[in-house]
Amino acid sequence: MTRITVGPFNRVEGDLEVRLDIESGRVARAEVTAPLYRGFEQILEGRPPLDALVIAPRICGICSVSQSIAAAAALRQAMGIAAAPNGILASNIAHAAENAADHLTHFYIFFMPDFARDAYASHAWHSAAAERFAATKGSAARDALPARARLLEIMGLIAGKWPHSLAFQPGGTTRAIELGERVRLSAIAASFRGFLERVLFADKLENVLALSTPDELDRWREGRAGDFAHFLRLADALALADLGSGPGLLMSFGAYHDFNGARFRAGVRTSSGEVQALPSDGITEDVSHAWMHDTSLDPSESRTVPDADKADAYSWCKAPRLAGEPVEVGALARQAIDGQPLITALLASGRSNVRNRVIARLIETAQLALSIEHWIKALRLNEPFCVNSGEAADGHFVGVVEAARGSLGHWLAVRSGRIERYQIIAPTSWNFSPRDADGVAGPLEQALVGTEVGDAGARAVGIQHVVRSFDPCMVCTAH
Repeated sequence: MTRITVGPFNRVEGDLEVRLDIESGRVARAEVTAPLYRGFEQILEGRPPLDALVIAPRICGICSVSQSIAAAAALRQAMGIAAAPNGILASNIAHAAENAADHLTHFYIFFMPDFARDAYASHAWHSAAAERFAATKGSAARDALPARARLLEIMGLIAGKWPHSLAFQPGGTTRAIELGERVRLSAIAASFRGFLERVLFADKLENVLALSTPDELDRWREGRAGDFAHFLRLADALALADLGSGPGLLMSFGAYHDFNGARFRAGVRTSSGEVQALPSDGITEDVSHAWMHDTSLDPSESRTVPDADKADAYSWCKAPRLAGEPVEVGALARQAIDGQPLITALLASGRSNVRNRVIARLIETAQLALSIEHWIKALRLNEPFCVNSGEAADGHFVGVVEAARGSLGHWLAVRSGRIERYQIIAPTSWNFSPRDADGVAGPLEQALVGTEVGDAGARAVGIQHVVRSFDPCMVCTAH
């Protein structure tokens, strides 16, 4: 058995290393390391509660709206207030735009360039993949980046700026939308739909979302242009459905609330396909293999205190668990738990895998485009967008949302008008966690086992596919 270290990974937000034990050309054991510690939870302690709205979004420059909304939700609970309906809709529009932009970034900038690697040069499809998806040179980025930039103009209208806006408050959003601005929002949404229907799917979004079985998906992609169909052909050529199997459990906190409830429901999906209610009181954080001093397993009672010399530790990431089990989070989990027909059918034959994670992100992108259009129309321009905040009461409070990469939670403890404790469990903390006290590996660590590396060692493209299928954001992981 030999040990190799892969990293630092490029095209990843933050630092990431993976140590692999290789036996007979395949991964026998994996350890995932987040080597950078930042300490945002310590920065927040002792500050006025509203400071969380300023500091928490700065954890990350690509999912700052998610961090803002989670912080605002925790503070809203602490203040005992309800947000203005328009504020909820505006937050949903901005949040969905950020998440859809993240899905585009993952597909075009982080994931697809790996198919242009020289390791695939002998394949008949390689030259077309390289022409379309090669990093910095491919034609896909020239199409996708302007569409992404146009979509994020939504932030200017709703939040004033992006990232790190202060527009998202416990009571809603601070800026009222006028009629002319709604017209501009609608134009941006139409432009985004146009890009998806022309470039990504080469079909109407409604037709894509009507696909409900693997056979329908296979028939739909035959002879079709568009980058989604291109991916599907590459994924089948490389058997990506057999690569990167997850731990079995999938979790979602639920996302995008409006007058009718959540756009994507909360819950847990078992490996047998049963969807159950989310046991939120079952969330714990294990630090046995993290460079952290021992603390409470309960995130509402725990603290983040570094211990860089801790024996047996190998990551700054803690090990979140649900009822003692590792769970996978992300678009695949959201879609499976919400009962999206195609994703449900794709998961019927097994656990999560590289192919299905990418499919779920793109299906969700189509859904978000339609939802953004709906929420823009639902705005009631003659009604408030924000209600006044109150004082935060003493106690423990939680704000949970779904970022692009999965479930994000902020646990807030307030005492005498100050933040006593603040704990954040980010999506990549769930997916890239180290082992727990029982030695159970995290989701990515499990997904890497069995991956073929052959003679390529640390340069094996299969390792890149598995890691990138989870879309790591390590600055959120070790915040």
